[in-house]
Amino acid sequence: MAAALLARLCRGGPGPRSALAAAATAAPPPPLLCRRRPSAPPPRPRSFSAAELVRAAPAPLQPYLRLMRLHQPAGTWLLYLPCTWSIGLAAEAGSLPDGRMLALFGAGAVLMRGAGCTINDMWDRDFDRKVARTASRPLAAGDISTFQSFVFLGGQLSLALCVLLCLNYYSIILGAASLSLVVTYPLMKRITYWPQLVLGLTFNWGALLGWSAIKGSCEWSVCLPLYLSGVMWTLVYDTIYAHQDKRDDIMIGVKSTALQFKEDTKQWLSGFSLAMLLGLCVAGMNCNQTFPYYSAVAAVGAHLAHQIYTLDIDKPEDCWKKFASNRTVGILLFTGIVLGNLWKRKDVKSVEEPLENR
Repeated sequence: MAAALLARLCRGGPGPRSALAAAATAAPPPPLLCRRRPSAPPPRPRSFSAAELVRAAPAPLQPYLRLMRLHQPAGTWLLYLPCTWSIGLAAEAGSLPDGRMLALFGAGAVLMRGAGCTINDMWDRDFDRKVARTASRPLAAGDISTFQSFVFLGGQLSLALCVLLCLNYYSIILGAASLSLVVTYPLMKRITYWPQLVLGLTFNWGALLGWSAIKGSCEWSVCLPLYLSGVMWTLVYDTIYAHQDKRDDIMIGVKSTALQFKEDTKQWLSGFSLAMLLGLCVAGMNCNQTFPYYSAVAAVGAHLAHQIYTLDIDKPEDCWKKFASNRTVGILLFTGIVLGNLWKRKDVKSVEEPLENR
């Protein structure tokens, strides 16, 4: 028996003694205060996007900022950019566009786009409640009342009038003439399948107004083809936009070019794009534009072709992405206008130098 007990101890078999030995040799647990606590999540990087600025605003102010779509600046860009084209084309050869006018029209675009959205939501608050994408808009959701939005509209229009009064008399009358379009556009979706055409007539008024603000009146050989080009452009991007809501629009009885064109949408968009490019070429020729301008027009054509070719009209997220990318179209053209104007100085010198040498 003694031999068996000795053998078991030598093998280190299980038993109270071996358990005590194992416990003694194991590393002691760290003290409670030394244990590593779970690290806090990294701080969220600060964003200076328009949506973040609206979220950071005081809570009572946020519904009004959302009513004027300050958190979605794509529409403001699309209203502002035709103004910049016209101001740029009206600049003197070899000169940059008038910075004061660009700033004035920028402020006017924010105010008038906000006013247009307020009018639109006042007309459409009952429709907006029935569409998932628009049900959270302040009027549809009941965050503000119709009376409050009406007072807010009056404030926006008053500030916009102050901007307009900074222009010459011709431009004041021309700008005031656009108000009827701003007010009636939201009704068009109840009447016609072409509300995007009326939106185009409204959104591109700056193509007329920008030139008159610089020159004192419109040069129709330049302004009219530029304006019509902008209208064609709006038909492109807003038809794409309308495809996001086409299922809801059918249910609530709202009309749009998306419902009119259906599966033929890409063919129509291609036709509008070609008409836009043709109008831009005519406007450029009538104001003696140069190589950088036509290069930008070609880049605009390539961008639109890519948009249309890759567009999936049955995916709302793709429609929104394509719609928002049209800001790039407008900036490309404005850049080409500015560089084309600066290029004109070289053309003038190349003509004058041979005359001086004679």
